[in-house]
Amino acid sequence: MIIGIPREIMHGERRVSATPETVEKFVKDGATVLVEKSAGEGAFYHDEQYAASGAQIIEDVAVLYKKADVVLKVKEPLFNAEKGCSEIDLMHAGQYLITFIHPASPINHEMVKAMALKGIIGLTLDGIPRISRAQNMDALTSMSTCAGYKGILIAADTLSKFMPQIFCAVGMIQPVNAMVIGTGVGGLQALATAKRLGAVIYAADIRPDAAEQAKSLGAKIVETGVPKEIAVGQGGYANALPEEWLLKERAALAETVKNMDIIFCSALVPSRLAPVLLTEEMVASMRPGSVIVDISIDQGGNCAITTPGETDVKHGITVVGIKNIPGMLPTSSTWMFAHNIYNLVKFLTHDGEIKLDRKDEIVQKILTTIDGKIVHAGAKEAMGI
Repeated sequence: MIIGIPREIMHGERRVSATPETVEKFVKDGATVLVEKSAGEGAFYHDEQYAASGAQIIEDVAVLYKKADVVLKVKEPLFNAEKGCSEIDLMHAGQYLITFIHPASPINHEMVKAMALKGIIGLTLDGIPRISRAQNMDALTSMSTCAGYKGILIAADTLSKFMPQIFCAVGMIQPVNAMVIGTGVGGLQALATAKRLGAVIYAADIRPDAAEQAKSLGAKIVETGVPKEIAVGQGGYANALPEEWLLKERAALAETVKNMDIIFCSALVPSRLAPVLLTEEMVASMRPGSVIVDISIDQGGNCAITTPGETDVKHGITVVGIKNIPGMLPTSSTWMFAHNIYNLVKFLTHDGEIKLDRKDEIVQKILTTIDGKIVHAGAKEAMGI
């Protein structure tokens, strides 16, 4: 089995899908590993280290795509300006692509269709179920930890005021109010980071257990009023709410939103579009100079006016839609990601090659395209097919 590790081409993306340590593991497992020249430089992993671990360093990424049976990436396929074509155009039928595809997000629908048309077997990392045997493959949880920490630092850097309470010669400056919507792994890390920086923290989650975890960190809980039997789905994840309950949740959040200096959006529904919980009207009600960091943007975003991949000022509020916040912690996030994806490939590999057991829950959740078809349930629902 030949594994290809291309350099990521998304603007500002510094992560890479393998470290010299995981390359060595792949080689010991019997794989041939091709690493594009300088692929790891952004995360401070160097070609010499990859070569010493047994990788072949490839100058031309087109050669890498042509030879590889399996391509491991961090982000979805993009247009490669150097080659004048999409990364999908460099791939071939029957080739495995394992990466974050986020197939339910509308911005990725044409890309997913192109993958199917090309005959690529796409496996999306955001579909890994949170079950015990998949924990060490769960790159989304790892990256959520990074995004929660770094996202609050971005908010703090963007704010025009101190985060903590400050006493000075002319009086006292009050601490900021920071609310996290969606207290999964990323949200809890965001709460902990905001608290360490001195903010008064608030939290909202439709799942009682998640809200209780936020409360244990010292957060003031904003009650959404959504009944547990409607809110909580399989495995303890949030359900996609009917529109009537989404309207009620927004109404429950609206009064608190007005008084927030920071809102961190991280409410997700597995393999579905993220619920829109902040309307434009709610954003406009916030105090000028406040900041929204929407890390759910890869799956459509919790804020109605977040621009994917951009940071905008709208109604006097800075809305951060950066799509690769974990890439701003490239060394730590790469180390975590590379081990997650190694564990997934090892799980899928039998007799030296990937063989998909279509009855296995993990495979069912991550399989996106195969045999020229889109098979991912969330993507099909979002596309209306």
